[in-house]
Amino acid sequence: MALDGITIHALTDELARRLSGGRISKIVQPERDEIMLTVRCGDENERVLISAGASLPFVYLTDTNKQAPLTAPNFCMVLRKHLSGGRIVDITQPGLERIIEFMIESLDEMGDRCLRILTVELMGKHSNIILRKPDNVIIDSIKHISAATSSVREVLPGRNYFIPNADDKIDLHNFFLCESPGDLPSENISILCKPVPLSKSLYTTFTGLSPAVAESLCDEAGLDSGRGANTYSSDELCKLIAPLSRLNDIVSANDFSPSVIINEAGDPVEFEVTQLIQFKDMKRTEYGTVSQMLISYYEDRNEHALIRQKSSDLRKIVTTLLERFAKKYDIQKKQLADTAKMDKLRLYGELLQTYGYTAGDGDESIVCDNYYTGESITIPLDPTISPMANSVRYFDRYNKLKRTKEAVTKQLAETEADITHLRSVLASLDMASDESDLAQIRDELFDSGYIKKRSSAKKKSQAKSLPLRFASSDGFHILVGKNNYQNDELSFKIAKGNDWWFHAKQMPGSHVILQCEGKDPTDRAFEEAACIAAYYSSGRTMGKVEVDYVKKSELKKPAGAKPGFVVYYTNYSMTAKAVIPEGITAL
Repeated sequence: MALDGITIHALTDELARRLSGGRISKIVQPERDEIMLTVRCGDENERVLISAGASLPFVYLTDTNKQAPLTAPNFCMVLRKHLSGGRIVDITQPGLERIIEFMIESLDEMGDRCLRILTVELMGKHSNIILRKPDNVIIDSIKHISAATSSVREVLPGRNYFIPNADDKIDLHNFFLCESPGDLPSENISILCKPVPLSKSLYTTFTGLSPAVAESLCDEAGLDSGRGANTYSSDELCKLIAPLSRLNDIVSANDFSPSVIINEAGDPVEFEVTQLIQFKDMKRTEYGTVSQMLISYYEDRNEHALIRQKSSDLRKIVTTLLERFAKKYDIQKKQLADTAKMDKLRLYGELLQTYGYTAGDGDESIVCDNYYTGESITIPLDPTISPMANSVRYFDRYNKLKRTKEAVTKQLAETEADITHLRSVLASLDMASDESDLAQIRDELFDSGYIKKRSSAKKKSQAKSLPLRFASSDGFHILVGKNNYQNDELSFKIAKGNDWWFHAKQMPGSHVILQCEGKDPTDRAFEEAACIAAYYSSGRTMGKVEVDYVKKSELKKPAGAKPGFVVYYTNYSMTAKAVIPEGITAL
């Protein structure tokens, strides 16, 4: 769920309570679209992280510090010049817009007090962080938007700042401010009568509502959110007044309930502050503050997004290779299909050696008995050469197709191995959580010959990437490989002979080791290990996955096999949910 105006209202209230009166002691820009302010509030430091990233814009208070780059970007230097040592006078939100404004009192070059406004726009791909004067003249912004980029407004130093047109949306609070009988909500509810689904009519009519909140309001009113708003009568639309009023009371009283919605797989799917009704049957994790909720929801996703950006070059290489090998595989399959007629060519050659003497000069075919089946067969002939020469030609074509079949069969197996390997590398890229994981995958691609040369850039020293470790609810350790090198290490170096090995059946996934340490694992430990193997596989979204499991001593690695490839001939199987089971502890 994107940060809507209501969530930002709750966040603004929290920031104002925690930061108002504090002084900005430190400003860093750890990422291209991200700044961190350290604010001294009494005897404590508060850190506020602000991101204008197109995919994950956010603002929240955090205890985690971020390292500043060796050379501060230009925008960071401008902020330090104007805001360092400044006192936060107030933090506000204009209406229910997706905007937070930090009012900061600081000293100018002459030592006089002046007011600066740090405006944070949380609008998806249009997000920005803008420093401006009280007269709305822009000093600078983290993203410069020229007229060539946007026809709506320019965001450049020296230009005037204004909030983009909100398409005449109505403020929810003003909707319930009834100054005269004609302003009653029941009289004005007809503004929702638009030729669009009811939920869309709600979030395009009222400022601050997201599609998820609009869906919740429709559910609470007992109305079909997908039905056209203009097909409802005024009496039916009036059912929305009570849910809208409840929402307005929550916003007015700042009575929010920050929580994250969790799906069956244990993954966060939404965050909300107003108890969205459509998620009433799903698991909720409640938090004391909006910042804690956003950290829980965004931090892992933000880290994952950064890793995906940094892995984009590897992902592009792998996907390009997969497309190339898929085309190669199709061509080889066609070549193999063409060799299906080689046995008929051999038969023609044999029969011509036996019955060729019956053919006359210039004959274009010969009919003879197939002594293998007893049936008559017609053999085409080249009339310009003798029957024996035709026989030799058929044998030559047969031998050529035979050699082709042998070569293509081998090539086909190699291409299948490459495709399987590259699919497993893609799965490893999805699991990569830091730069050391990417480095190990890059090494694998180089060692396998997919990358011709290593980068000439000087490598930074970094910790070795390690497998994931879990403890089952019964106390058994479960190890999970994050890439093929780790899979090989777990299966053939770390695992002991009586440990159990798990893997999703016939699909890319992690090698999972259930360590026994001389004890017999419980049925529950087997089930939990199988669930983890299903979760860390390409079948995660399928819900349930068939998982093979076998004693480690049964595993074999063929000579010359690709990293992560193993064979086994005796195994057990079970169907497992692709979830991290409750009771599992990450180590």
